[in-house]
Amino acid sequence: MSEEIERVIAKSEIYDLSCKYMRGLDRLDIELLKSVFHEGAWCDYGFTKSDAPTFAQFCMDALKEHHANHHMIGNVLIEFGDNENEAFGEVYFQAYHKVDEDGQTNDVFISGRYLDRYEKREGVWKMVYRSEIVDWSRTEPTHEPYFDSAPDCFRGGRQDDRVYNIKDRYNPS
Repeated sequence: MSEEIERVIAKSEIYDLSCKYMRGLDRLDIELLKSVFHEGAWCDYGFTKSDAPTFAQFCMDALKEHHANHHMIGNVLIEFGDNENEAFGEVYFQAYHKVDEDGQTNDVFISGRYLDRYEKREGVWKMVYRSEIVDWSRTEPTHEPYFDSAPDCFRGGRQDDRVYNIKDRYNPS
């Protein structure tokens, strides 16, 4: 296989890591979140710095009291290092958190970039370092008139979300 094709495949595999990372956060799936990191990986978010398993538990503890979370990926730039087993990423994100604060429910939006280092070990790409740079944030009282006008819509959830378990994805019940 040519080097170009191998790099396209590698970029796809690396991109999937960020998708699984976001799903792990939104669905409160600690095992999925931990699965994107190689052994010995490190996370540095400024306010928390730890190995990946400790960081994953920190995330679960922080997010479990939220009413909802929604993480989105934007621009993804992946560049390869000096060898075929190392890559670096800048992944734009936007995170939404619906939280109770001071007696009211607020929508908290945080946008920024993840700065990553990836390694391919035994044929598998995973993160070995992730840091978060916050570019902007906004907090405002929750206002959801859509749900008043569409009370029977399917709402997102955690691990009970209709899309989370593929075997249930197309079950009409």
